[in-house]
Amino acid sequence: MVFPSLIRTFDLKLRGENWMKKIIFLHGFYASGQCVPAVALRESLEDKAVVVTPDLPMHPKKALAFIKELCEREHPDLLVGNSCGAFYAQMVASVVGVPALLGNPHFRMTEFLNPRIGQHQYKSPRLDGKQDFTIDEALISEFAEMERQQFDNYNPSYKDRIWGLFGEQDTLAHFEPLFLKYYTHSFHFPGNHTPTAEEVRTWYVPLIEKMGNIHE
Repeated sequence: MVFPSLIRTFDLKLRGENWMKKIIFLHGFYASGQCVPAVALRESLEDKAVVVTPDLPMHPKKALAFIKELCEREHPDLLVGNSCGAFYAQMVASVVGVPALLGNPHFRMTEFLNPRIGQHQYKSPRLDGKQDFTIDEALISEFAEMERQQFDNYNPSYKDRIWGLFGEQDTLAHFEPLFLKYYTHSFHFPGNHTPTAEEVRTWYVPLIEKMGNIHE
């Protein structure tokens, strides 16, 4: 079940006779639907698209189920993910039939989580008010299972519909070679793992608009 309290759906506006496009943004592991990239996307595209920015569940199986149900409910035109959110977007896109832009996808989340076992806090506020979480061996095992299955639903007909955007200063994820084993459209921007608001406006938004025009 999708809980309305966990998602931010901004008002669907009518321009002329056509509904605006709808985008679902999937945030990174430490983030939420109120993180900097999510807010920047909403603000940058407010006259062009409805941007839905959910707070994703911590556990990967729950997160994937949540995203699939959200896609069934919202009927997005595009998925945009960052880091762990891009990891999820790759797995979901061809299943739900929606193109995706993967920002710095982290295809080996276990490598990220293993050195960070312990108590942590989200870096942006969540709607349920819960800011503390724990990384433990059980959570890492769940991600390990997802990693083994992440390309099981790869669909060659989608190789041109899933694009990658990679920060040249990213020190956390270096998975462009793995991305290019499956997909054809790879782009760079001169930034770090998590894009700033300005980088979202300068690099993400033009690609989103281009994808929207191509996959009308």
